[in-house]
Amino acid sequence: MAAHQRLMNMMFGTICSQVVGTAARLGLADHLGDNELDHRELAELTDTHPGALARLLRALAALEIVIETHPGTFRLGAAGLPLRTDRPDSQAAAVLLFTDPALLDSWKLTEEAVRTGQPTFAGLYGTDFFSFLATKPELSERFNATMRQVSLPIAQLIPVSYDFTRYHTVIDIGGGDGTLLAQILHGARASHGVVFDSPTGVAEASATLTAAGVADRCRITAGDFFSAVPQGGDLYVLKNILHDWDDERCVTILEQCHKAMPAGGRLLIVESVLPDAVDTANPAPYLTDISMLVNMGGQERTRNEYETLCRRAGFEVTAVHPTVLPTSYSLIEATPV
Repeated sequence: MAAHQRLMNMMFGTICSQVVGTAARLGLADHLGDNELDHRELAELTDTHPGALARLLRALAALEIVIETHPGTFRLGAAGLPLRTDRPDSQAAAVLLFTDPALLDSWKLTEEAVRTGQPTFAGLYGTDFFSFLATKPELSERFNATMRQVSLPIAQLIPVSYDFTRYHTVIDIGGGDGTLLAQILHGARASHGVVFDSPTGVAEASATLTAAGVADRCRITAGDFFSAVPQGGDLYVLKNILHDWDDERCVTILEQCHKAMPAGGRLLIVESVLPDAVDTANPAPYLTDISMLVNMGGQERTRNEYETLCRRAGFEVTAVHPTVLPTSYSLIEATPV
């Protein structure tokens, strides 16, 4: 019976994500805030049908997103707090992104992706995921906010797990809004940095670096890392970049880093590194791996697979550093050969 119930819970996963996504789109967490509200009050605030909203709230209560304090009256539960947009640990943008129809539609063709080994996103929209984002400003902004939200916890761990103070110039390739580089430069106060990403990727970098107090030690550069990356850094960082792409494109990115860095430079790859055998205690990286297959054509990889990519691009992996907390992330250090 336990196995049967577990399977049923997985089958209802789509419904769960839609319930939580609807709550985010209605702004229920922001409307509730620190208060308890009757479902009729919430229906008026969200312009929804009172009876239907009560049913949604009951489902959210069953998932512990909200708590029903009295019949028909609700407040936020601990799991619902990150849906508030006014919290520093907000995950609202991530929920909105991953329940957006543009991403959900490609999941309907997961079987096709498994049969062909090719992402279904491009077949649906006529272009790859990142090119599609470039044509959708609102979705692109949501993607950037999601990357910021999900990157901050690991970005805070990385400077504790690795000594950046020995480097003069740290270049963050695909660094987005500068969340990671801001954390690195905050700890390495004599170092300078460069955030490099597409024009849409770096759109909010100035605000992030200024808020962190490191803008005077950082340059923002837009470009295409398949064509060239900034030269002159003694450390090049690639965080959550290689898992977006297939092997050939990964090698191209690594080769561009190799061309740009001096002989004594180093490369630091920050990725979720899969163990050789499946770790059932942490399903997240394996589910992310399928997401990469369906939407982007990339993949999560083992240490050996990252070492192979590095060798093909002229790098030798010299060390693999785990992060300070038990996450699946590792810091793969490599040098040009």
